[in-house]
Amino acid sequence: MEEYEGGRRRGHGQRRRAGQTIEKRVPASSGAGEERRPPPPRRSGPPREPVAHVEPSPEPEEAKPARALLEEILAKMGLDDVEIVYLKRSEGEYFEVRGARLASLIGREGKTLEALNLIYNNIINAGQRNNRHYYTIDAEGYRARRADQLKTLALATLERVVREAKPIKLEPMLPSERKIVHLALADSPFVRTESEGVEPERRLVVYPKDA
Repeated sequence: MEEYEGGRRRGHGQRRRAGQTIEKRVPASSGAGEERRPPPPRRSGPPREPVAHVEPSPEPEEAKPARALLEEILAKMGLDDVEIVYLKRSEGEYFEVRGARLASLIGREGKTLEALNLIYNNIINAGQRNNRHYYTIDAEGYRARRADQLKTLALATLERVVREAKPIKLEPMLPSERKIVHLALADSPFVRTESEGVEPERRLVVYPKDA
């Protein structure tokens, strides 16, 4: 039997609560028997991947003062309970910081590490005109993984530029990231690279060699 309330008919699919008629909301389904799954949990901070620690490289004697400077900086940042290892990679020399509570050191999209690295290398090379030395500060392999991703992107972009015979613009990147792509394609006989735009929207453009 249908019920009437307040001059209106209360039909199937409605229920009464505290003197009000409340419409039941049924989630839409794309098919019968489809299971409704909860949304994935939200993540904050930079994306993290399972850490696979690389064995440290033999540390040269000339890197000792640079290590000492980094230890001093990290201690003043409240990160005196971390491990620093020296790594030699194809794109340069790394000091990788390992330990807990490193999200603040990495920053959003690695921007804190980028800023720290700039100041750090300026201090190391202050007053040096020749024999300037640059190190990459990393945290739990964050920048090393990003470097590998950028090298893969560089090769994929090279293939696309050759196939389509037209320039390809990449997404805006940090200066150190653009440098990795530049170096990855520097010896290619098929393409050349240029940067365009103004920070923080400065980006890399990959051109066919004859363009």
